[in-house]
Amino acid sequence: MWVPPEDTDPFVLQEPTRKGLGVFGAVCAADGRLSIAQADSFCAETFLDFLKQLFRRRRKGHKMVIILDNARWHHAKAIEPWVKERRKYLLLDFLPPYSPELNCIERVWKLTRRLRTHNQYFSRLEDLVETVFDQFRCWQKPNHQLQRLCAII
Repeated sequence: MWVPPEDTDPFVLQEPTRKGLGVFGAVCAADGRLSIAQADSFCAETFLDFLKQLFRRRRKGHKMVIILDNARWHHAKAIEPWVKERRKYLLLDFLPPYSPELNCIERVWKLTRRLRTHNQYFSRLEDLVETVFDQFRCWQKPNHQLQRLCAII
C-alpha cells in the first residue's frame, strides 16, 4: 500500500543579535497539512520528539513514510530502537545527498520566507516568530496551497 510521504527538515529563525529559534517541520504531500515543533537545538532527542508527534497524527492502520535529508540527527543511533519498534507502520526514506530541491519542506520554508519575511526588518525575535507562526497556523489544516507546492511532478 502506498502512503503519501511527509518531508521533514528544520527551519531556523534568527534576529540580528544572533538569538534564534529552530523549528522542525513536516508537510503531508497528500493534503498539504503542515506539522511543526519548536526546538532549542537540532539533535537526536529533539528530532525523536518530533517523530513521536508526527507518528501520533498518522491515520491508524496506515504506514507513514517520512522523507528526510541526511542531517546527522536523522541518522542518530538514539532514534533507531524507537523507529525499529514501529517499522510496520513507519518508514524513514532518505534523499540522496545534495538534493534539497527534492525535499518538499524546503519549498515550504522558501514560500514562508517569501510571504512573511522578505524585505522586512524585525527588531525583536518575538515579532519575527509571531509573523512566521501566523503563516504556519494557516497551513496546519489541509490546504491546497501546500498540497500543490509539494506535488510530485
